[in-house]
Formats: sequence, C-alpha cells, structure tokens
Amino acid sequence: MATYLLSVQYPAGRTQPAPEELEVIGKNVGAVRDEMVEAGVWVFGGGLAPAGSATVVEARGDDKLITDGPFAEGKELLGGLSVIDVPDLDAAIAWAEKQSRATTVPIEVRPFLG
Repeated sequence: MATYLLSVQYPAGRTQPAPEELEVIGKNVGAVRDEMVEAGVWVFGGGLAPAGSATVVEARGDDKLITDGPFAEGKELLGGLSVIDVPDLDAAIAWAEKQSRATTVPIEVRPFLG
C-alpha cells in the first residue's frame, strides 16, 4: 500500500458558492469520505479555515518569526486535505476524481516519501 495526500486546490479569485450550493457540496464531500472509510483507505482528512487565518512560524537561530497569513502566495489556496492508503497512484487518482466531483475544484495527488 502507498500513502497519498489529496489536497483540495481552491482557485484564487473564485467566489464562494451560495449557501445552498455549499450545503450540496458538503453532503457530497461527506459521501466520498464515508465511501473512503468503508473502502478502508481513509487515514485522515478535513477542511481548512480560510488562508487568512493562518499563522506562519519560522525558527531563526534561538528566535522565532511569527507572521499572520498564508506562507505562500499562489493562484490556488489549500482548502482541505485527505490522507489515504491505497495500492497505487491509479487508485489515488480514482479517489481524487471523486473528490473533485464532490468539491467542484481541482484535487492535487501527491505521494508521501518513505
């Protein structure tokens, strides 16, 4: 088995769906998670608060630098994640497709090292 990170990539500048759409998306995401649990591939996951709520901590010698806001500026923002344990990349991609359909946004698939 191999462990993969499936990260929800929320496109920058995209407007948040209306509450009724978010309710449907939430149900769909929950259904995919339940399917992963039932299939025995689910390790961990969850949605994230908006990027503006992030705090970045950087150790500098004996000191630390604390900065509010996300570390990286980019076109997409990390909206959530799932860690799954599956036989191979093809299986991870199949789950990512289901998540993309549920979330309505792209999902990045990345293997863990080791």
